[in-house]
Amino acid sequence: MGGSLAQHRSAFLVAILSTEQQLSQPQARPNPRRSLQLLQGSLSARRVERQSPLLAGLHRVSTGVLAGLGLSVVGLSALSLHWQDVFSGNYAQLQASRTLEQKLQESAALLEHHHLAAVRRPGQLVPTSSEKLIHLQSPPLSPPASPLSLLAVLPQPAIPAGY
Repeated sequence: MGGSLAQHRSAFLVAILSTEQQLSQPQARPNPRRSLQLLQGSLSARRVERQSPLLAGLHRVSTGVLAGLGLSVVGLSALSLHWQDVFSGNYAQLQASRTLEQKLQESAALLEHHHLAAVRRPGQLVPTSSEKLIHLQSPPLSPPASPLSLLAVLPQPAIPAGY
């Protein structure tokens, strides 16, 4: 047991000394050009194509598929934004038409109520519905009359002489 403790101690001292020597010596840095040449040589497309043409073709196909998928995602997102804008415009028009329909029904009910209250015999009037309404075209707009033409229509008394 004592011999093994001495062996462990000597191995530990050797490891410490070798670590101190490595720390005290300046480290030699590898040449970056050499490492780049090694990297380019091992991963070069021409070398892979020579060694495995099937793998190189599969790589080209997968690159094309990924590029196509990327373009299709961009196109579909642009289309979805356009369709969302169209939908929001149509929805706003739908809301406006619903509001106008509600106002039309309210005004028809108000007119009906007014006529029923004004007539002495309400049994002669028939209740209306939106299907029975008759829609007339609005009259054509005439150009506004000038103020001078309105003055010509008014009767003017004769002004006595001398004034």
